[in-house]
Formats: sequence, C-alpha cells, structure tokens
Amino acid sequence: MRESAISRRIRDLEDETGAALFIRHKRGVTLTDAGRRFLTHARRALNEVDLAVKDVGAAGRVEHGVLRIGIFASLASGFLADLLRRYNDDHPGVRCVIVEGNPSDHIAAVRQHCMDVAFLTGTPEAAECDVEVFWQERVFVALPKDDDLTVRKRIAWSELRDRHFVVSEAGPGPEIHDYLVRYLSELGHHPSVERCPVSRDTLMQLVALGNGLTLTSEATTGATFPGVVFRPLATEPLPFCAVWSPRNDNPALRRLLSLTRTLSAQDSKAR
Repeated sequence: MRESAISRRIRDLEDETGAALFIRHKRGVTLTDAGRRFLTHARRALNEVDLAVKDVGAAGRVEHGVLRIGIFASLASGFLADLLRRYNDDHPGVRCVIVEGNPSDHIAAVRQHCMDVAFLTGTPEAAECDVEVFWQERVFVALPKDDDLTVRKRIAWSELRDRHFVVSEAGPGPEIHDYLVRYLSELGHHPSVERCPVSRDTLMQLVALGNGLTLTSEATTGATFPGVVFRPLATEPLPFCAVWSPRNDNPALRRLLSLTRTLSAQDSKAR
C-alpha cells in the first residue's frame, strides 16, 4: 500500500476510537500510550488469525479431523478392511469413528450430516445422497463343521432348498432373509428362516451348534469361529457401495473417497 493510504486509514482509525495512536513530528512518529495499548491487542488478533489459517490449512491437508463411517459388513478382512487400514496409515491424525447399523439408519445419518459416509450392500435408494459401487464380494454359506455340505468346494442353491437358516434380527439379518427368499423362491420353495435377537458372533455360535445355516459376505470369512466352516455359494457376487452427501465438505471424507476409487480401480485390474 502507498504511505499516504496507510496514513489516511490510521487517521480514520483514530477518529473511530477517539484517541490518537501516534505523535507525529518531523523525524517520524512515536506511539502514544493509547497506541501502545492498541498495538498489544492488534498483535494478539493477528496471531489468532495466523493460528486460524494454520489450523484450517491442517484440516484441509487432512492432518487431523474426525471421519464418521457407517458399516454394514464385517471388518475382519476384504476390501473395506484394507481401505480403512490404508487410510489410517496415510492420515494418522484423523480419528475414524466406526458405527455398525442398518442401512436405513445410516442413510438418514448421512443425509443429516451426523455421519460422513456409509458402506452398504447393493445399490440402495438414498435421496439427496451420492451412491457409488466400489467393490464386490462373494457370498458364503456358514455351516457347522460336521455338516455334509462341508465336503463341497462350492454350494449350489438347489442344495439349500430344504435347509433351515438362522439370521439376526438386526442388520444384516433382514437383508439376508430377503436374499434367501428371493433366490430359493425361484426354485419353487419357501425357505425356512428363523430370525434371532442375537449379534453376528452369537449367530455363528448358533450355526456351530447345528441350529441352522446362514449366509455371509466374503469379509466375514477372515474371522475364525470355532465349529463353523465357510463355503462359497454359486451365485453372483454381492456389490458394495458408498453413500455420502454431496453437501458434506469434510476434507477427510474427500480423501477417503479418492483413496476408495484408487483401490477400487486397482482391485478391478487385479481381477
């Protein structure tokens, strides 16, 4: 700025405050007592602005922050586990909060910006949200270790038509129920499906006890459940997608979506 412009603005400031900030003389200017007090406050204000710029810049570079993630599948192994592990390695300052729940609850939370992103099965209807499929997983049958079907390398739907299934009342139990009904009904058979008020781990214990079979995604097979054997089902892979709000401006979310697309492309090439 020109010296004259600075002088004019200082005089405007003095008029606004009602106090002289400088004593002007031929050799220059000297701060008045009011000027020294004003300068102390001004330096503090500028330091706060500088800290604010640095803090926001760190968030923009994803050096710190919080990322709220809804999941609907196991994190034992698979694409999602690899994605979150890689993201944590790349952005150790970001705290990832993982929440399990039903797809409808996750979508509502994403729409209300209470959650940044949800990873769900299929391609759900999610008004006001973006939905993109990133990877697929094989469907597996969970069987007790002494079941006759454990000798199969792959199980056909026709081999399951007369079997009893157990699913959890919470997610993903209702989706597994609908999945079983859709495919087994095509064989002219109404499947026997029991809904149980238990967690996923307890459900696997029921399978081990011989109370029924259940279906699960490929990621779950990375965990060990005593007395349970997993065998792939001869059916098309199950698609998994991300759901997020296009109005969410969390930089940590943008980095996660970018990494998800990169790993998805690499996974596609590997297949």
